[in-house]
Amino acid sequence: MSGDQEAETLKTILLVEDDPALALGLCDALEFEGFQVVHAKTGQEGITEASSDGPDAIILDLMLPDMNGYQVCTEIRKGDPVIPIIMLTARSQEADKIRGLESGADDYVTKPFSVGELVARIRAIFRRAERVTADSGRVTFRIGENVVDPTAQTLTQGRKTTPLSFYETELLRILHERAGEPISRDEILDKIWGLSASPSNRTVDNFVVKLRKKIEPSPDRPRHILTVYGVGYKLVL
Repeated sequence: MSGDQEAETLKTILLVEDDPALALGLCDALEFEGFQVVHAKTGQEGITEASSDGPDAIILDLMLPDMNGYQVCTEIRKGDPVIPIIMLTARSQEADKIRGLESGADDYVTKPFSVGELVARIRAIFRRAERVTADSGRVTFRIGENVVDPTAQTLTQGRKTTPLSFYETELLRILHERAGEPISRDEILDKIWGLSASPSNRTVDNFVVKLRKKIEPSPDRPRHILTVYGVGYKLVL
């Protein structure tokens, strides 16, 4: 591969992290994995870099000196509804993770974390983006009163169109492809995130909570994304 071809395929990641030691370690690790890294030390700097430099993905710390990661994520989403954002958080409570997803994050990693897991999540996001490009002629599909456009990453209800994240779109896609069939959490985690299941990993459950708020008329009494106890989830059209 020539130098020009390498430049064309190099993915740029914006790291918003104020801890010097952690930032240095992550920059070195991500560059070793073949990514180009731009480092921002504050939330405002991260917002500016996101809007001006157009990174391919963002790694965003929750605790920053000038504002929290939820606020930064919300501001970035105003300008770019689909750029992948992975939030780093020391908080393990489910409510904090769900709040991060609701503020616009695509995924989250709880500190302490392995660099290998973080890189796996980043690569999963880029694989999904490549599939979207390859399947650009794909048709929309319907779930109840909702129309999902997997290429545009949108959900339309009547006249209202809502952006979907990478992982929300992929989760709906796999559920729709096997509508009516129970799919285990382990299989979903492996196929979408490329991660092994663990008792503490509630990633799939948290995304289901978020999607139900967008799709279901009554999220507490879901009609479409149903829990199959002891297994996982199934989609009822």
